[in-house]
Amino acid sequence: MTVRSRRSVWNLVALALFALMVFPVFWMISTAFKPTDRINSLTPTWLPRPTLSHFSAAIHTAFFWTDVKNTLIIVSVTVAFSIALAFLAAVALAKYRFTGRKLFIVLVIGIQMLPGAGLIIPLYVVLARYHLVNTLRGVIVTYVTFVLPFCVWTLRGFILGIPRDLEEAAMVDGSTRLGAFVKILLPLVAPGLVATSVFAFIQAWNEYLFARILLNDQGKQTVTVWLSYFLGTSRSTDWGALMAGSTLTAIPAVVFFLLVQRRIAFGLTAGAVRG
Repeated sequence: MTVRSRRSVWNLVALALFALMVFPVFWMISTAFKPTDRINSLTPTWLPRPTLSHFSAAIHTAFFWTDVKNTLIIVSVTVAFSIALAFLAAVALAKYRFTGRKLFIVLVIGIQMLPGAGLIIPLYVVLARYHLVNTLRGVIVTYVTFVLPFCVWTLRGFILGIPRDLEEAAMVDGSTRLGAFVKILLPLVAPGLVATSVFAFIQAWNEYLFARILLNDQGKQTVTVWLSYFLGTSRSTDWGALMAGSTLTAIPAVVFFLLVQRRIAFGLTAGAVRG
């Protein structure tokens, strides 16, 4: 088999995998625009006559806007705290040598391997002791706990990729350590901060399990939990409105990704220099 033939085969395999991954998203969006009779039809419809009635039903369902607001608050605070703390921790791990540094790095990796389901009971007990169950603060603390190790490990890779000589040259030219940090290190690691914040945003936005267990009041729940309660007026699942709600739920993450995609590409390649 020639090189061109092998390349064609791998291209076909890649296209097949891409189609397999995209099809559920396509079906969700197409179902959101289908009339109800087309959704319940035994014959599948690939290109439906579009209707916005399902989107109207979704956004006018009880607690939709409240849960969207709760999710935005939780995710924004989680990402801000995680990135700020992770950046400082990553700088310490990448630039300084201290006792227990290697052990700390191993613990950061080990924490990411722990299954979330196995930590539900101890987390609930701890949060209940401090009256943080059924509060947005409790969910934020929980999300930061799980997002922070990933952010620390990722940002450490970006900072290790920045030559130490740049900071030393700035200090030789008369800049202070803080000045070199602000003028040299911070701008260079900015793409890494953006890339890491995107992954932290998506991880916190899509989380369901802890939000479902820690938040009992529907007025305090997240939009992913709202979707799990979605029922039609006849006590049967309204698939059109459910798919419309799922589409609306996915939009913020997609928009956030598109706004920062230019910095993500550079940030991912920069972070891959050294691990």
